[in-house]
Amino acid sequence: MDKSEGVIYILTNPSFPNYIKIGYAKDINTRLKKLNSSECTPYAFRVYALYGVDSCLSDQNLHSIIDKLNPDLRSVELYNGKQRKREFYAVSPEDAYQILEAMAEIHNTKDRLRRIPATIEEEQEEKNAREVDDIQKERASNFSFSKCRIAIGEQIEYGKNSNIKATVVSDNKVEFEGKTMTLTALAKLLTGQKHIAGPKYFKYKGKWLNDIRKK
Repeated sequence: MDKSEGVIYILTNPSFPNYIKIGYAKDINTRLKKLNSSECTPYAFRVYALYGVDSCLSDQNLHSIIDKLNPDLRSVELYNGKQRKREFYAVSPEDAYQILEAMAEIHNTKDRLRRIPATIEEEQEEKNAREVDDIQKERASNFSFSKCRIAIGEQIEYGKNSNIKATVVSDNKVEFEGKTMTLTALAKLLTGQKHIAGPKYFKYKGKWLNDIRKK
């Protein structure tokens, strides 16, 4: 990418799991530093892919392509009576990468396109964000054994050790070693973690409770 004038970037952020950011930067490190200096997002942006280009307008061409494929993917809002189009798209990073890949093939510049592997810290941030999201969904949906067709008196097992079992004693509580508690409380006890969603750690007849709930 030595001959390029800058890069089109695909950025992800655990704060916005359903969106990616696509834009242009002369210097991606400077761009990241600016984006991540804000205190408005819980987690930092990370680079998913880079594509070296010869024109600072190349990202606008990409925006136009995506907008024509599906105009509903772009984040658009009205602010003070004016429409603001953002560089955020409701598309997976892999789908966006495939569009860049098609552009690179057309211009015979596939050597300028590359994915950027996530660091250990970035992977941990994404895991933490998913945990928080699961907790929020659990609170919003109010997990219920009856909705999962699991009767009082049935046993569930800890996903990491099938020998550890708890008995269902009400619609949202279990009994473990003589104590009555919620699934989240039991998960915290068994894992030693604080911010977790209980149902994702337990199984009923070999099936994860979260999977049963989704059905």
